[in-house]
This record gives sequence, structure tokens and C-alpha cells, in this order.
Amino acid sequence: MISVKAKHIVIIGAAKSGVAAAMMLQDKGASVFVTDSGEIKPSMRSLLKNGQIDYEENGHSQRAESGEYAVVSPGVPTETALVQKYITSGKKVYSEIEAASWFCQSPILAITGSNGKTTAANWMAHVRQTAGRPYLLAGNIGVAFSDVVAHTASDKDLVLEVSSFQLDHIDTFRPQQSLLLNITPDHLNRYNHTFSNYANSKLRISENQKAGDTVIYWADDPLLSSHFSQPQKDGPEGYSFSDTREVDRGAFVRDEYIFLKISEEAVRLMPVAEVSLPGRHNLYNGMATALSARLSGIDHHVIRESLGHFAGVEHRLEFVREKEGIRYYNDSKATNINSVWYALESFNVPIVLILGGRDKGNDYTSLAGLIREKVHTVIAIGEARQKIRDQIQNVVPRFFACSGMEEAVSKASVSAKKGDVVLLSPACASFDMFENYEDRGSTFKSLVNTL
Repeated sequence: MISVKAKHIVIIGAAKSGVAAAMMLQDKGASVFVTDSGEIKPSMRSLLKNGQIDYEENGHSQRAESGEYAVVSPGVPTETALVQKYITSGKKVYSEIEAASWFCQSPILAITGSNGKTTAANWMAHVRQTAGRPYLLAGNIGVAFSDVVAHTASDKDLVLEVSSFQLDHIDTFRPQQSLLLNITPDHLNRYNHTFSNYANSKLRISENQKAGDTVIYWADDPLLSSHFSQPQKDGPEGYSFSDTREVDRGAFVRDEYIFLKISEEAVRLMPVAEVSLPGRHNLYNGMATALSARLSGIDHHVIRESLGHFAGVEHRLEFVREKEGIRYYNDSKATNINSVWYALESFNVPIVLILGGRDKGNDYTSLAGLIREKVHTVIAIGEARQKIRDQIQNVVPRFFACSGMEEAVSKASVSAKKGDVVLLSPACASFDMFENYEDRGSTFKSLVNTL
């Protein structure tokens, strides 16, 4: 545990994670100052005032440069002038998960990936709940690590969803179990539009792991397979999962059954058809969850029960309703191209697809094959709608650009016919029109339910 008593620490960014870090560090005896370049939300401002934490908003004063080191909120880019001032002056900059890890008493089970990490993290929590095993669920999932660290204990697993942004400024952060589901292009606008920069950030999840720790990864991801194929001396034990081949250690599919191979003998776990969530991507999530659980000592029968009954998470391929034979699905959490690819792959009926929002450097033409095969109408919304039109209008029979979600839902409902699926799977951030992807998904659901 690192002592922060009497240390003067500046928190850069007053969103949920930054405010949680400020409150945690003050509770540990630090002198904390919070600074934000924009306006702080009233709810966050109230927390700071009630906690008697000094703060500033709508710009950074010289006081913001006075910390012995800085803790940065994940929404604040490394290139920000204030962050760069700390770095160039030789002062440390830490992420919120790094700071929280200094005081964590629980085994950390950290999961990342470009796609699926929220579903898998919730599934990991569900299998522990099914087992009656104490756990906490936090991180990029919506509850800050700093908010739960006081409740950690050696007999309580901490399932922690982590993003590349949260990994950018770790130092000693060390999970006992790390999971990497996949790495595909995402957030390239934050990584100088360079995939290797983004990938290297994701791979940092295991950099401090030691002998006795474990790393779980998708064997069919060439980048992950290459990175973890050679065991590191005094490094974590590697386990992988695949539905295309049998792996030496991990989870695989044989004759339509999931097998787990932790030691020498492979154990048949359950039929693939009994996994509760549809789609190949959810088979991967389920296998990663099963491996995590078994390596944590959870029995096979508990894992089978969880994999067979887990209902999924809100805003991820969430069924909304069926009206006049048309099924509506909310996949608002699909904020990159690969997520949309997996969503489209999950359906074998004609689709009306709603795309768009704030573009993150996407190449929509990579969806062209699946759109030709499955989608008869694309409806584009948000700032990205012109780019989407330019790239894929010619690969779909019907294309519409709409000003907002209400118009998009209305257009989708008249474009679809009985037996079709209307799918909101945007491939974009939500911040051009909505507070976050949850707000976008909730708005979609509300509009669908009023049709």
C-alpha cells in the first residue's frame, strides 16, 4: 500500500472517476485539488462540496500545476496541455485505477477488449453470484474502482472492467487474473490514429503480472496470440480460448461442446447450443467467463448454470419489443465497427440498421460484406451521417439520413416488414446528441415503445 498522507495531489477531470479518486485520496489523508477544463456536472459538484474538496472548472489555473503528481480521469487525453505539463516537468501522472489499486485488498480480475468486455465482466460477476462467492464489480462498467476500494477484502473477488484510457497511466497496477477478449481498431482518434498505440495500451493490462498470476486471451486474435505465445520467465500463466481449434490450455469447442482444459485432461463442460446469449461473440465471452471461473476454483456445475442462464446487459443486443412482427434491438453500446460486425452476424433475418453518432475514425466499408448479405436499409444519424453515406450508400438497397433518433425510429418502423429486425448498432460515440450510450439506448427504447 502506498501512503498518500499529506501529499498534494491534483485530479485532472471531474467526471465520475475523477471525483471518486478525489474522495478516496482525501479519505486516505491526501491534500486534493480537482480541476476541469469544462463545466462540472451539478451532481459531481455537490459531491465535491459535501466532501469539502477544493475544485475549479471551466479552465485550469496555475494551482492546477502545483500537485506533487496528478491523477487523470480516463476521459482526459494524454495530449491535454495540463497533462503534458506534468509529464514534461518530470512529475508522475497516474490513472484512477492505478491510484485505487494502491489500497485494494481484493484479488483483481481485470478484463479488457475492444468488444464484449462489459458483457463478460457482468457474466464473471454472475457466475460468482451463482456460486455464492463474494465479489465486487467496478471500473469502466459505470462504478469507479475508487468508489468500491473501501469494500475490498482478501476473500472477495474484484471484477474490474478496464479500458485503454484507464491503462494509459498505470504504474504498479497488477491484476491476479487478466482477460483480453480481442483487440480491434477503436478510439484511434485518441491514439494518433495508430492502431499499434491503441493495442499497446490494451496489452499493458498484464505488464505487472508475476508468476502465480494468470492471463486469459483469445487464441484466434493474431496480435494476442503472438504476444502471449511465448511464456515469460516469472510472468503469468497463459490460458486461451478458441472455437476454431483445440488449445493446449484453456477453453475450446469440440463436436459442438465447450471443453475446459486447465491441466492435462480436457473436461466437457456443456453444449454450445445451451449458452444463453446468442452469437459467436457471446460464445467467446462465455468461454472467457468459464475459464476465469474455473481458474478461481468455481465448480463446473456452477459455471454451466451461469452460462446457461445469464440474461446479458442493457444496451448490448438488448431485445426491446416486437410489434407487427418486427423485432427491435438496442445495441447502443456498439460504439465501434467490430461491435456492429458481431451484432449483424448474430441475425439471420433481414435488418434495418441505424448507424451513426460521433465518428471515431471508422472505416464503414469494412461492414460492406455483411450489409450486402443482411441489411436492406441503413439509416444514418448524427455527425457521422455524411461519412457513412459516402462510404456505404452504394452497398445497400435503401439509405436514409435522419436528423435525430425520433426521425430514425419512425423511418425504421415504416422501412421494416414482418419478420425483419430493426437494429440500433451505431458504431459511433454518442456525445454529439446524447449524454452517453445509455442515454442514447434509453431514448431509442422509449421511442420504440411508443410506436
